[in-house]
Amino acid sequence: MSVLPFPSFLDDIKEKGARTAVSDLIDETVTRVTAGLNVRDIRELLRGEPPSRRPNPRLTPHADAFWMHMRPSYYHAAVTGVYPTLRLGWLTTYFFAVEIITGMFLMVFYTPSPLSAYDNMLNLLSNVPFGQFMRDLHRLGAEGMVMLVMLHMLRTYITGSYKRPRQFTWATGVILLLTTLILSFSGYLLPWDQLAFWAVTIGTSMAEAAPPEIVGKNVNLLLRGAPDIGAGGLLRFYLLHVFALPLATIIFLGVHYYKVVLHGHSLPPGEDEIGTDTAKRVPLERRVYFLPDILSNELMWVGAATFILVVLVVWFYHAPLESHADPQVTPLHTTAPWYFLWLQGLLKLGDKVFFGLVIPTLLFLFLLVMPYIDVGKSRRYAHRRLGLSLSMLAVAGFVILSWMGSPEYGVETSGDQEIAQTLAPMEGVGPLRSIPFDELIPGTYHTLALDDAAAAASLTARFEAEGRNMEMFTISAVPEDAPHLLSVLESFDGMFDTLGRDLPNAWGVLYIQDWQTDLKRIEIYIEWDTPLLTQNGEIARDAQGNILLELDENGNPIRASSGKAIYVHARSNYFGGGH
Repeated sequence: MSVLPFPSFLDDIKEKGARTAVSDLIDETVTRVTAGLNVRDIRELLRGEPPSRRPNPRLTPHADAFWMHMRPSYYHAAVTGVYPTLRLGWLTTYFFAVEIITGMFLMVFYTPSPLSAYDNMLNLLSNVPFGQFMRDLHRLGAEGMVMLVMLHMLRTYITGSYKRPRQFTWATGVILLLTTLILSFSGYLLPWDQLAFWAVTIGTSMAEAAPPEIVGKNVNLLLRGAPDIGAGGLLRFYLLHVFALPLATIIFLGVHYYKVVLHGHSLPPGEDEIGTDTAKRVPLERRVYFLPDILSNELMWVGAATFILVVLVVWFYHAPLESHADPQVTPLHTTAPWYFLWLQGLLKLGDKVFFGLVIPTLLFLFLLVMPYIDVGKSRRYAHRRLGLSLSMLAVAGFVILSWMGSPEYGVETSGDQEIAQTLAPMEGVGPLRSIPFDELIPGTYHTLALDDAAAAASLTARFEAEGRNMEMFTISAVPEDAPHLLSVLESFDGMFDTLGRDLPNAWGVLYIQDWQTDLKRIEIYIEWDTPLLTQNGEIARDAQGNILLELDENGNPIRASSGKAIYVHARSNYFGGGH
């Protein structure tokens, strides 16, 4: 028989016949590809039949295949259901794979330069086939991965799976949590829009607070590439996002999986005797083999997760893209990503160094060493009441600090600015810009008149008697053919009961003008009685809680006002974006 592959196959045909030779060749090829499973083994596996060969060929890939050696060849039946793992670890790994696949697609159409990054985003959303779909998948997958890692860590703590001999497995999980958070945050800057630019600017400014001063300044320069975020900073964050952090995540993910295989999946807390770990000693009758049971189960979870992701990005979720990054304009209420809101809440409590650097660093260090401190042998819930109570307090603290990090807590902004920002945000579309252009009928529309012509005439007469500028204060009722305009004006009126509670006797006006051909000018005008302020700068109130007013020499309330103007073109793509 010849030593060459092709003549060898011809010799086999002569000796065995064409059908048998082809069958043997396919069988040999499949065995090599699957690292030990032939065609018959795969057929039995797919049918759910027990293996006909001995020793069990389904165990061979776990020893010989590159990927399969990272998975146990069999599991204890107690850990194959939803409880206790909730499949959070496997789903986190899957979401990481989704991020790599979608990220590689996005990289093809992206250049890490301030001159082109934002244009690349617009190109992805408008010209690239499936561009928006892939970007939405990437962004939603990143949010999901962060959430799943957090839940996986919480589940591991609650079930006591961090205890001996899995202390180092927990430590690698903490490192994976950290790399996941930074991985998601580093991608925040890449679209080069306002929200991302300022969120990252605030985030990196914390590095400058690191003591001593020379260290903080140099770390800040290392991250940004300059005193302010620019081309150097964008390139650094891009390289972190697509190379350094994914590489670190893959390395620690491999170590994490290796340790899981080495020690086995920890059983539910009530399965083991106190102080013992029998995860590796699985009785024959309680073994569930990876092939085919666990694999088919994991594929089911992958299919369900993929279905949910696709449904969300097709019908319910789109990755936000604000206006082009502008270092000269700081948007109102710039916040960190939701998973760093707790840190922003800490910063509102006091010193940036202590609350922004020292406490978070100590928290992560504590998480790393916690399994070596908690040396209690029992994993049972009844024996860990203190630890479980502390975990619930930690979750509550995370929620409360996240709320404190939102603009609703500790951010003093006047009601008129909040209302104007809500109607026509500095970044984004908002309700006012989304009114169809044909409904932007020139006129002055008052929140106290809406579609009431009689009330509009009464207000016009009142303003004329007050000597107002009647070009602006000739009030009109909203026409019947402008339902979206009426809806926005009704929302405008309702905002005085929510956002404008510090504006006594307030009302608002939308003044719409034909400014140029196919261009409208819309002015938001708000007027209210000036509240009386205490020596501390707070609004003065009477015993019933009513706001006291500042009066003039005649005893009449002093009126205050503010305004904001925007321009809307007929060919803009705002319309419908805010409803």
